Amino acid sequence: MGMHTDAHIVWDWNGTLFHDVDAVIGATNAAFAELGLEPLTLERYRELYCVPVPKFYERLMGRLPSGAEWELMDATFHRYYSAHRVRCALAEGAAELLAQWSAAGRSQSILSMYGHEDLVPLVRGFGIEPHFIRVDGRTGPSGGGKAEHMVRHLGALTGVDPTRTVVIGDAADDALAARHVGARAVLYTGGSHSRASLEAVGVPVVDTLAEAVVEAERLAG
Repeated sequence: MGMHTDAHIVWDWNGTLFHDVDAVIGATNAAFAELGLEPLTLERYRELYCVPVPKFYERLMGRLPSGAEWELMDATFHRYYSAHRVRCALAEGAAELLAQWSAAGRSQSILSMYGHEDLVPLVRGFGIEPHFIRVDGRTGPSGGGKAEHMVRHLGALTGVDPTRTVVIGDAADDALAARHVGARAVLYTGGSHSRASLEAVGVPVVDTLAEAVVEAERLAG
């Protein structure tokens, strides 16, 4: 793909480019129902959500789930999510922002903790894959953080400078992963976290992806 000397964006997928929060809440509540837990509202979910995901469940259960409970909840979550993601769409303005960033000669990629084999055809189905120099989903077990995945992702990108890279995501873990590789981060309130929990991370927080791109330009400039 050649050298990319300008700013680079690493986009998160779920809750960022892909507006799937309703499917995520439904899947989470389906998983909770397996253990007799009360359903969560969107607001409560955003207040409590964290990774690794078992820690999130601990906040609700008062203890970490057992191995068997985690396997049951994880399987239920993914089964429900797969059935309901088909009703979800790209976030408002996402396709136009991706096209504009590419048209300006800048590079961008996706790193998601969604399973790689499911992520790639989903991105392709929206017709946006040509905008990215790399699309990486999770390989291996679900529920963990993004930092080591970010190391591998940036390591596979030819000519991308981490100091001119900005991670755009909806979770505190996106900012931690960016910090782990020497990149910057912008966090978006349209996904898994409340504004208050995002602001506690100490990076710029925005309410739209358009604002996120403007911040990315500023941070990488």
